[in-house]
Amino acid sequence: MICVLLAFGAAGCAAGPPAGPEIISPPPVELPEFADFTDPRYDQVYEFTEGMALVELNGKWGFIDEDLNEVVPPKYEFANVFKDGLAMVRLDGKIGMVNKAGVEVVPPKYDAFCNFYEDVAWVKLGGKWGVIDRNGNEVIPPKYDYSSNGFSEGLAGVMAGGKWGFIDKQDNMVVKPKYQDVDSFKYGLAGVMLKGKWGFIDKEGKVIVKPKYDNYRPFSDEYCEGLATIILKDKWGFLNKAGVEIVPPKYDAVWDFREGRAGVKLKEKWGFIDKDGNEVIPLQYDRVRAFSDGKAYFELGDQSGYIDINGNEVDPPN
Repeated sequence: MICVLLAFGAAGCAAGPPAGPEIISPPPVELPEFADFTDPRYDQVYEFTEGMALVELNGKWGFIDEDLNEVVPPKYEFANVFKDGLAMVRLDGKIGMVNKAGVEVVPPKYDAFCNFYEDVAWVKLGGKWGVIDRNGNEVIPPKYDYSSNGFSEGLAGVMAGGKWGFIDKQDNMVVKPKYQDVDSFKYGLAGVMLKGKWGFIDKEGKVIVKPKYDNYRPFSDEYCEGLATIILKDKWGFLNKAGVEIVPPKYDAVWDFREGRAGVKLKEKWGFIDKDGNEVIPLQYDRVRAFSDGKAYFELGDQSGYIDINGNEVDPPN
């Protein structure tokens, strides 16, 4: 969940302390390219985004439309490009949002402002976090110590009284605060930390996997074909969406799953497993890379080449 603080674009929210919401320092909000035309009214004009262009005059920021009408006069200390019909603006050190008609849908009054997820956004005011909708209504008043990675599958992690739990968008405490740390829900499961160990709960708060792992990487279709990576005593394994260890933590290192195969390392040798945990390509290589288009790169001694998903050597890709 990307948040904008007083530095405007200099923070991120993550599962909170000690992990977050951690104030970090990525580069400032990236501006679009300069427009391919000039306008004598302004010092600078930027490319159009969603039919609106940022303009700058004497260090102040505003917007014009594609007919070059000034919709928002240059009066803000900073402004971001439009996204889904809204743009963040800063005035007197406070953050709000304007729409394409130039109306301050959210008056600049917040100390921090996160991106919208599931049509709501976390905001910070007076040291506390709350939630607004796209019309600027405070659907949850700022009252929580910290928020996690925004709403995911209808729930969001919040800290109250030094412990983490989960609320829904109506501010019902669905999972009472009792955890040291939490992560977002994915596929109906969320990582939770208790006594320094990670496990998983469902959306009713039922423990699906007791906290026992030292760390994990969340479920991902993009990076791990729907599996989570688990870590215990410096050994790696995989967990499926039902909370079942399909691969117990026993490997020294693993690659993500690609095309039904994941590279695994044990005793300095690499091979591949399938999604049932079977070692389908023996652990004999010095180095491997993930599969792509049915081929994976390998190194063995002074030799290198490519193998298919069955471990047969094949010609390199074009």
